[in-house]
Amino acid sequence: MQVPSEKIIEQTINWIKSVVIDCNFCPFAASAILKKKIRYHVVQEINLKESLAILKQELIHLDTHSDIETSFIIFAQDFSDFGDYLNLIKKSEQILYKENYEGIYQIASFHPNYCFADADDDDAANYTNRSIYPMIHILREDSLTKAISLYPNAEQIPEHNIEFARKKGVQYMQMLRLACL
Repeated sequence: MQVPSEKIIEQTINWIKSVVIDCNFCPFAASAILKKKIRYHVVQEINLKESLAILKQELIHLDTHSDIETSFIIFAQDFSDFGDYLNLIKKSEQILYKENYEGIYQIASFHPNYCFADADDDDAANYTNRSIYPMIHILREDSLTKAISLYPNAEQIPEHNIEFARKKGVQYMQMLRLACL
């Protein structure tokens, strides 16, 4: 059964608020949510080639809508396999380079089965990037650079996130994420 796009966006916003913001995984996210400067693009039943075409369209959309701070392409039914998803991310980063968007936009990756290269699958630290749905998060580099310059010790954010998640534990992080559905 296909979940309606509105419900997927609602769940994604819940995840951003309850996990990303409340756990302080990204100290810059709250401002974008409050100012409603996030675009959510839900796609249903799509292949790799079509996904990359949508990424290009989204980059063009961001080019022409400077009021949008960041964008999420959310894959409602596809890329559930983490390996396939990592291939999508690799190809997406190649698109940034090929289309001369390197240094303008940056891609962040979130997936329900996210696992850092040096981590065990059951490491609570993986929940810093475990979302409700597979998604590509497109960030404006200039906004990110500005936000980082205003945030003390921004380079310590990943370490803080890992420490926080591990301190809370896998069960807590699972429960927090599942409560967003």
